[in-house]
Amino acid sequence: MARMRKQQPKQAPLGEKQSDLADQRTNPSRWRLLDERGRQTWHYLESDDEVKAWPQSVADRYFLGLPTGLPPLPNPETPLNSAQNAVAYFSQLQLPPGNWGCEYGGPLFLLPGLVITWYVTETPVPEHISIEIRRYLFARQNPVDGGWGLHIEGESSVFGTAMNYVVMRLLGANEEDKRMVKARGMLHKLGGAVNGPHWAKFWLSVLGCMEPEAVNPVPPELWLLPDWIPIAPWRWWIHIRQVYLPMSYIVSKGFRYPLTPLTCQLREEIYTQPYSSINFASHRNSISPADNYHPKSMFLNTVNQLLVNIWNRYMRTHAIRERAEQWAWELIRHEDENTDFANLGPVNGPMNFLACYIHGGPDSYAVERHRQRMHDFLWVKDEGMLMNGTNGVQTWDTSFLIQAVVEAGLAEDPEWKPMLIKALEFLDDQQIREDCREQGVCYRQRRKGAWAFSTREQGYTVSDCTSEALKSVILLQRLPGFPKLVSDERIKDAIDTLLTMQNASGGFASYEPIRGSQYLEYLNAAEVFGRIMVEYDYPECTTAVVTALAMFSRTHDTSYRKAEIEKTISRAVSWILKDQRNDGSWYGSWGICFTYAGMFALESLASVGRYYSNDDRVALACKFFLDRQMTDGGWGESYKSCADGVYTPHEKSQVVQTCWVIIALLEAQYPEREPIEKAVRLVMSRQQEDGSWKQEAIEGVFNKSCMISYPNYKFIFPIKALGMFAKRFGDPKVQ
Repeated sequence: MARMRKQQPKQAPLGEKQSDLADQRTNPSRWRLLDERGRQTWHYLESDDEVKAWPQSVADRYFLGLPTGLPPLPNPETPLNSAQNAVAYFSQLQLPPGNWGCEYGGPLFLLPGLVITWYVTETPVPEHISIEIRRYLFARQNPVDGGWGLHIEGESSVFGTAMNYVVMRLLGANEEDKRMVKARGMLHKLGGAVNGPHWAKFWLSVLGCMEPEAVNPVPPELWLLPDWIPIAPWRWWIHIRQVYLPMSYIVSKGFRYPLTPLTCQLREEIYTQPYSSINFASHRNSISPADNYHPKSMFLNTVNQLLVNIWNRYMRTHAIRERAEQWAWELIRHEDENTDFANLGPVNGPMNFLACYIHGGPDSYAVERHRQRMHDFLWVKDEGMLMNGTNGVQTWDTSFLIQAVVEAGLAEDPEWKPMLIKALEFLDDQQIREDCREQGVCYRQRRKGAWAFSTREQGYTVSDCTSEALKSVILLQRLPGFPKLVSDERIKDAIDTLLTMQNASGGFASYEPIRGSQYLEYLNAAEVFGRIMVEYDYPECTTAVVTALAMFSRTHDTSYRKAEIEKTISRAVSWILKDQRNDGSWYGSWGICFTYAGMFALESLASVGRYYSNDDRVALACKFFLDRQMTDGGWGESYKSCADGVYTPHEKSQVVQTCWVIIALLEAQYPEREPIEKAVRLVMSRQQEDGSWKQEAIEGVFNKSCMISYPNYKFIFPIKALGMFAKRFGDPKVQ
């Protein structure tokens, strides 16, 4: 680590009740973000000497909501002036390795898994972390009913309310605090913790606050199934696979933390009747309507009954259980070693941590490494400390920033060239150079030449992340004066990996090609998420691959695997057109929603020569957007579109979504200037004096029901949209 605190931070024992939490907060001037080759961790400096030795950066102050000290910029008269002001501001937030960082928050079900794992592994938690997590959860508590939802803009649910109530109590919140009383009242109104979904019941059982009979089975024997079995776990989507793997191990081992005075008290706080009177076995399928986004199928309920009443009682021998646990442990170990304990994400990370604690004890290397790695997911902002949806968005956002500046025509400006060279150096460093150890054993996708969403250490191939990073590298390395850091051989490695990822349909999924049938959704036990059991064709991923392959063949190497690339593009474009709805839209799975997917779709179609003037499908997509333009010139789409599958307007236009549509119309070469210029005026009108934009509604989504934040989008996409408009229409003055 480049900088280490010499003084040990104060430790607050978990569960120790704190008095007067109402106004507790740490000193924001003492927080620092350390970025080591993309690994981002926050540090709180205890002494004045440390503060003096490690000055707070502009980026630190920005993330913490403190005054940045950046001066007002000249009032922009043209779109390009506005884009230049945005680059001037955003360049100040670039971190030393060349990437950009930001919170990747939104989900409210992540912190509970971490805090419960800290508690049951008896991991000391620094007081400054406890304070800031409490502060964040109080800030994100529903002001009307006192509960918490699945995500920060969602309605209160048992999952959100029960689990975050428990977190607050474990971190010292007093049960008589009026906010806690209100939260408890909302939880009771929803029927209490027995009405939580499967993941909530699992964690409460681990904590000792729910009987294991309430938790539906997750047998590790599933991992012993032959690969040809249609429900074998290797066919599942990688996230659900890596969550249920350690979950099954923990449940099979029967781990429950011994009761403490606090957990005994919690047993009486989170239910609507005395704990001793609850028949927990009867509540395995109890769930609040607020949580039941994807109801369990009759088939899954039948399977669970068979597992509980027949398999576990009469057929599950000691030898079978031991063999299953041992193989599950081996797969957990592979995940830890292939990611240097960074793990796929913040759900399986704490579970793997707990599995290692069970297997190797509190002093094992794996447990200590997991303790360190948990901090990779934590982020500090003006509201407090949250848990990111991954260990960051480093590669993803850096790639998009490069493309935005290039598309705006600013890449060769001497003022921004050093920034872009640093960004290129970061992408060079983050490309994955080798496949996983024993890749076939742990069912990992080829990754040599790929880029992950966050960092090389995390190490998971993602089709669109690889595509966007590849495009950014090609765009910069073909410009005069930029170093050629990524060799032709390594660029071809990326192409080779992308060509392994196309599905039989012609579309592309996220981490891996589709391995299992959509009928596996009948086994979806998560309840709060949709489309979670297997990979799917995604328009965003498919379009990203199309544009990357088209750019490579057109500008980099016209002969390498030419026939295969042409066939791949042709099949992918056919899928994109097939996926288009009758109204001209595409449903987006990673951003909100039809607006996001439509931008990518029109970009990909433009890359193969399909425009408004020569393609009726492109014209129909443009009409879809234009029919939904708001009176102020912008566009705004609610996150409810994602959950309901129907375009739902937001109550207010959104800068980011407006820029997505501007980009889409410009990519499609829509001929009329007036509606696009009206949108540009809106974007420029909301720009602040320092070149930034204020945060508006949440931007991202996963699994249909959970929203997630991409706060850097409010810089990246305005830069691109405004610059593209200036290139198309000669950068006119826009009043």
